[in-house]
Amino acid sequence: MNRMIGALVLSFGLVVLLGKWFIPQLIRHKYGQPINELGPKSHQSKQNTPTMGGLMIAATLVVVCLLLHPKGWFGTADYMGALLAVSLLSMLVGWLDDYLKVSKHNSKGLSPKGKIIGQTIIAAGFSCYCYFHPMVGSTIYIPFLNILWDMGILYIPAMTLLIIFMVNSANLQDGLDGLLSGVSCVGFSAWGVMALVFLMLASLLNDPMVNNNYYAIGVFSMAMAGSTMGFLRYNMHPAKVFMGDTGSMLIGGATVGCALLLRQPFMLLMISFTMVISSLSVIIQRTYYKLTHGKRIFLNSPLHHHFEAKHYTETQIGTMYAVCTGILSLIAILSLNGLQNMH
Repeated sequence: MNRMIGALVLSFGLVVLLGKWFIPQLIRHKYGQPINELGPKSHQSKQNTPTMGGLMIAATLVVVCLLLHPKGWFGTADYMGALLAVSLLSMLVGWLDDYLKVSKHNSKGLSPKGKIIGQTIIAAGFSCYCYFHPMVGSTIYIPFLNILWDMGILYIPAMTLLIIFMVNSANLQDGLDGLLSGVSCVGFSAWGVMALVFLMLASLLNDPMVNNNYYAIGVFSMAMAGSTMGFLRYNMHPAKVFMGDTGSMLIGGATVGCALLLRQPFMLLMISFTMVISSLSVIIQRTYYKLTHGKRIFLNSPLHHHFEAKHYTETQIGTMYAVCTGILSLIAILSLNGLQNMH
């Protein structure tokens, strides 16, 4: 518990301090965000705002997780290494996209095909890791029903698709100042609390690897919560820095990593509801547009741009999304009854 609190506080402080040095470096090297001309007109004023701020979150995450990792290391079976791997590798795809954007001075970046290939390799690798891990396997928990569902070998392709979906959902949600960083600090706090619940249940087993792995998820989640909270200090409207695809894909990978290692992918529908709805709103909009030959359901998509078109301010939308995430996260945590069936 102390390490989790320490991870939250330390990561918050480190990002705030790091930002004072790192943001001027981004400006000096002209790592400014190119704005898509097809986007909302109000966003054109954000042209050349420093981007790739997600590197601040990533650097802090690695330092804090290594410093506050639970006492024992369990090699490849250690959750902390797996979480850092899926997060940082997801971030690498996003960083490459950001780098190509700023170096070419346009908003295209990495090709969609290139992104999908990279994300598929990472997602398939992490899905296989979970499938063969003795604490995870092919069984997932269905909340409210309190039952376990063994997906068998279908677990690997299903979770691969889920990882790709969530990483891109996080990327889609990063469209307004403070939006993704705000919901992320709430969401990762929820994953941390959930890991603590699992840790308390697992302590009855007196298994060092099980206890340390759940503790590792707690430390990792709180480090992400503190890092994104510290980043919000610079990312709230008007943003001094953007996290870029570097940060959004890091967050997406970290989020789905926590869900899969806890065997709680269905909880993403609550804790990461705003990310999910961002992707669904785009899918619905494009499908309806094609079927009706030009008609639209939303004024713009993803959904947060619809609210923006309805004249909600970026701060109002960010607050609304964070509150929604908080309420649904609380419901998700309270739904964790009957978990003794998992141990």
